[in-house]
Amino acid sequence: MIGWIGISLGDVTGIGPEVTLKALARELDADATRYLLLGDADCVRRLNEDLRLRLDIKPFAEAHGSGGARIFVHNPLSEPLAESLIDGSPAAARAAIAWLKDGAERCLRQELDALVTAPVNKQAIVRSGHAFIGQTEFLSELSGTNRTAMMLLGQDDRGRWLRVTLATTHLPLRMVPDHITQAKVELAIELAAQACRDLGLPTARIGVCGLNPHAGEGGEMGTEEITVIGPAVRTAQQRHPNVKGPMSADALFYYAFRGDYDVVVAMYHDQGLGPLKMVAFEQGVNWTLGLPFIRTSPDHGTAYDIAGEGVADPSSMRAAIRLAKQLAAQRG
Repeated sequence: MIGWIGISLGDVTGIGPEVTLKALARELDADATRYLLLGDADCVRRLNEDLRLRLDIKPFAEAHGSGGARIFVHNPLSEPLAESLIDGSPAAARAAIAWLKDGAERCLRQELDALVTAPVNKQAIVRSGHAFIGQTEFLSELSGTNRTAMMLLGQDDRGRWLRVTLATTHLPLRMVPDHITQAKVELAIELAAQACRDLGLPTARIGVCGLNPHAGEGGEMGTEEITVIGPAVRTAQQRHPNVKGPMSADALFYYAFRGDYDVVVAMYHDQGLGPLKMVAFEQGVNWTLGLPFIRTSPDHGTAYDIAGEGVADPSSMRAAIRLAKQLAAQRG
């Protein structure tokens, strides 16, 4: 570890910068980690003043010889953003991509232990001229790998965890069956098993969802469980004996939440994220598995409707920062 966590500030017309500064205000005293904010310095300064956080934030150029400061800001863009931007501004969207790219490249150069990414708006980015599916896909392409998966994890107020890995991510629902392959399901299981080890859960008890209601009812409601998911599970069991499935998702999430499984592998976005957000909407974290560096993010969007009001809850961002530090410490 080098003791640096990067945070790309996302869409500045959303709540990303606000929840970042609030989270740091609560987390700063936990350890000696230094933080590099990748974003607009003027925006950060104004927000720090408006929220009355009194954080000591210095330009990254002053990182050496900066006294006790532990939060620094750097904007890889040559020009600062305008002070007042409309929601989803093209300028804000393009800046968010530049900050995300800079943070990932710093991780690849091992200048940061991990990257935490604040929310962006996919539609705004596409409208600004970028071909964009999501931050997960962007970082995967930038890193030169297609062997990644999303894990969403969080706990409720009683400390009960739910962890979900997705076999497919951002797809229209009608396209999901065509994109579920044995290789993708096997990869999701393998990455979920590695994630268990990274989290100190060596038994890696993994439950795999079916795609169809009641896991296909023996082929009466669909055959993907027989032709794709079942073979993937049997192959994975050769390496990871505690993998079970395919199972009906409506029952599996109940069993996972009561503690029978460490991770659920879901077949598509809303199959997995509906239960996760019900359990941990305020504290859920998105962890990209399979990247050559650690990347986490809060499990919420830009929330344009409350941006600028100072009322955004930083719990999910703080959880993302804490997970990034935990994983970095585990890797050493």
